Order: sequence, then C-alpha cells, then structure tokens
Amino acid sequence: MRYLTKFVFLQAQGKLCQFCKTMTHKVFVYGTLKRNEPNHNWLTNPENGVGTFICEGRTKVKYPLIIGTKYNIPFLLYKPGTGFNVKGEIYEVDETMLEKLDILEDHPNFYIRETDEIVADKGCCEPETVKCWVYFLKNFRPELLSKPVLESYSASGDHGLPYLERSKRDPNDNFYPEVK
Repeated sequence: MRYLTKFVFLQAQGKLCQFCKTMTHKVFVYGTLKRNEPNHNWLTNPENGVGTFICEGRTKVKYPLIIGTKYNIPFLLYKPGTGFNVKGEIYEVDETMLEKLDILEDHPNFYIRETDEIVADKGCCEPETVKCWVYFLKNFRPELLSKPVLESYSASGDHGLPYLERSKRDPNDNFYPEVK
C-alpha cells in the first residue's frame, strides 16, 4: 500500500509540474521583443516555450522609456508619473517562455519583473486594463532621466541610435555600470 501511495503521489506530482509549465502569463513588451524588432525571435522560437501576441497596449501609468548604453538598449525606467504612457505589445506566454525571458532580461539581477496595469487596445471594443508582467530598470543612474524620453520604441527609429544585437557585442563587456 505504501508503494502504491508513493507511486500515485509521484504521478500526481508529475502532472502538477506539467500543469505548471502550461500555465500562462501576460507580458508587456516595449522594446526589442516587439514584432519587427531584433529580439522578437525569442517570443516565436518554440524552444523557448509558447508566446502568443494578444494585442497592442500602453502603460496606464507614465514611465520614462529611454535608450542607453553604447549598445543603444531601450530601458523602461521605474519612475512612475514621469514620461509617457508607453506603447508596446501584450503577449500570453507559458511558464517556460517566462523563464527564458527572465534569462534574456537577467531578472532579478538587472531588470526587475513586476506586474503593472496595461491598457489593452483590442481594436474592436473599448480598451480594457489588464495586469501584465513588465521588465523595469530600477535603481538606475539618475542621469538616465536626462536622456530623451520615448513614447514608443523602434530599433530603426528616427532617434538615430541603432540597437547593437548581442551576437555583435563583446561577450566579456559588462555594460551594467553604464546604467546602474
């Protein structure tokens, strides 16, 4: 009987782990993960899990979206009430994809992932507010607030600051001190 109970428990535990991997989360992306941007392939690569575009949206609270470092990386600074209602995209992702995004964004060492209210633009009906995970840069260098603030990011935007993809960077270069 004891072995049967242990087997049933392990079988149930395996199903629970499988269930956890299929749970979904909503994530708001505002930079290089958006469609037609350099890192969008992270959200579409099945090896990273499942990522499905839901709709466009914008932050309910204003935040400064800036471009920083010698690599021209977009950062959403955690300074509520400053900047714009930032435009981006809402994705539904599974647990595996969320874990891969955490690796890409180096959460919690660099970016901090927190839930925030996003105004979803469904196109066909009234916008609705949804809670989404958002990757913020907290504890940033104060001088970043003097950079131009964007409402929407595009790597090929008229800002003239082209994003340098990771594959073209020196892997030993630590740019974190430029912003933190």
